[in-house]
This record gives sequence, C-alpha cells and structure tokens, in this order.
Amino acid sequence: MTDKEISEIRRRFRPDRTNITHIVGCYVSDNREIIARFDQSVALATENEREKYMALLKRSLSGGQGKNLLDITFQTAQVADSDEHRLLMNLRDSGLKNESVLDQFFETVVQALAMETNYVILLAHDVYDVPYKGRDGGRMSDGSDTQFSYIVCSICPVKLTKPNLCFDAHEQTFHLQTQDFVVAAPELGFLFPAFDSRSTNLYNALYYTRSADNVHEDFIEAVFRTEPPMAAADQKETFQLMLSDSLEESCSYDVVQTMHSHLSDLIADHKANHDPEPLVLTKQQVEQVLESCGVEAAELESFDKRFDDEFGADAILSPANLIDAKQMQVNTPDVTIKVNPERKDLVETRVIDGAKYILVRADDSVEVNGINIHIQE
Repeated sequence: MTDKEISEIRRRFRPDRTNITHIVGCYVSDNREIIARFDQSVALATENEREKYMALLKRSLSGGQGKNLLDITFQTAQVADSDEHRLLMNLRDSGLKNESVLDQFFETVVQALAMETNYVILLAHDVYDVPYKGRDGGRMSDGSDTQFSYIVCSICPVKLTKPNLCFDAHEQTFHLQTQDFVVAAPELGFLFPAFDSRSTNLYNALYYTRSADNVHEDFIEAVFRTEPPMAAADQKETFQLMLSDSLEESCSYDVVQTMHSHLSDLIADHKANHDPEPLVLTKQQVEQVLESCGVEAAELESFDKRFDDEFGADAILSPANLIDAKQMQVNTPDVTIKVNPERKDLVETRVIDGAKYILVRADDSVEVNGINIHIQE
C-alpha cells in the first residue's frame, strides 16, 4: 500500500465517514485469560465514545512504512486453502457477526500474544465505496462500482492511571481522584485485506507495530502463519555488521560516510518529490556505492553472499531503517562524536607517528561542558 492509499483508508475512521456499525472485542488479562467479551453498537455509543473508538482504530494505520507499518504477504497456497487465511476471510465476510469465528480468532491471539499488562482486542468491519479518481487525482462525482470490504484490528494495553488531585466544581475544592484502568494507544494491529491500487488485495495485509524494535513475532506467526519481517532496529544492526565484517580493513570512514550520504540523499529526494510509493533499496544499489568507493571485487563478493544470507537475494530494504539521516555518530570506547550530516567533511581519520586519530576541524566556536573555550595555536 502506498502512503496515499493508507491515508485514504485512515480518513474512513470518522463517525461521519465510516460504515462501521459495531465494534467487537475482548478484554484479556496479563496471564492470558479472557475477562470479558463485548459487542458495542456504534449508533448507541455516545459521540465521545465513537470518537475514541475511531481514534484507536485509526492509530493502527499510523507511523512510517517499513518501520511501524509492514507488509504481510501470503503465499498462493495460503490464499487458496489455509486455516489462517480462511479465518481472516470468515471474519471479514461475516461482518464480525459469527460468534464461533470470533471465538477462534480471539483464542488464537490470546494464546500467541504475551503482554505485561491487561489488554483489549478491538475488531471492526467496514465497507468502503471507493470513488473514482480523475487523472489529476481528484475524486469524480459519478459514484463507483468498486467496494472495499475489510477488517481492522487494534490491540491496546490497558493501564492503571495514577491518582491525581481533581477539582470538584460543585464543592469548589480539590479531591484525590481514584485510580482507574484506561485503554492506551494500540501496541499492534492490522488491516486485512490490503488496499492496493485502490482495490482489494487478498494476498496481503498491512501490519502495525507501535515499536519498530518489536514486531511481536509470535503474533504474526500465529495469525498469518508467515515469516515475520525483520524489525527496523534489527535491519540497521544487521546492515552495519554486514558492512564491517565483509569489507574488513576496507571499511573506512570515507566508505561509511559515502554510504550515509547516498542513503540520506535518497531519503531527501523521495520526500521532496512526494513520491507515494515506499522508498526501497536493493543489494545492487548498495554494491554500486561500494564499488564507487574503490572496494575490491573479493570484498564485494563477500558482501553479496552476506546480504543473501541475512536478507535474501531479492530483498528490498528501507534506507530510513539503515541510517539516522539526521546525524552521523563516531564512537570509540571513551569518546562519542555526533556529526551534522551536512558537515561530514569536518571529520577525518589519520595515522600520525603510528598512532590512529580522529580529527575534527573546529573553525567555529567550541564548547566544553557548555563553556566556550579557545584552542591555542
């Protein structure tokens, strides 16, 4: 799904735009026991309740693609005949009104998902009459013959609030408000099926994780029966180790600086062009950058093999997962230097009288512990 397609579905989660008639769910304890089940009519809910429900569901389609929003892809055999895909289809096609199907889904989630707090599973079903769009991207007024029927799931921790002093207008004084359990923002969730090319794609789901460092692999394996995507933090660490180990002594500051500059430029250009398609990076693109830095053929071959082993030969990565485009950081066991990406030229490495140095040009003001100092000639 592109950013525009995700945004188009996100706009559905408003009381005046959605066709969601009810929200079903269950309340689960931290020791994996279902405490309660519920089926909330949207029409009978208060305005504030409707807005809160919609906000939680909408939050499950937020964040950056490749970090918080991940594509889940089903194999053809799964779509043709598999318990996991059949369950998701039955949830959607029943409009979340089949109790046995709901029981099966809730039990699957509860057995797979371990959380430190109690949590709520929210499920909603919507049918979207997809409007035509003209060549200029504007919506046409003559309706549509395409419907997108989908379910969205949000799994939200339930947290205990802290006691606070609250003002009682009737008594004109402050009282200690008792602790209460509140539903927090979703920890994970998903949309099924995917909304690709503004139409239904039964081969994909869009998965959400609040933390880019934790994709909740057990949940993905239980619900989708597919290989969990690598978390963004793991991608970054793997890529860093892969460069260091495969290039060995050729992995110099200049090589890393050039790679950082190239990826930063890709990210900046993609943002400036407002490209709706996700930005991706292939193995061949990385190897072209390394080759431009003078990396030898044997080391490129080592990188090629390591890439295939870690990510897969045809893997595509998100550059934003591999670097921090806002800064470069140089670390030694005792020193950390943070570098403005636009001024990476201020840092260089050098060997002087057999000793290795990191040199930082300091033409402008220099502060130590917040105090301006002067560098003596």
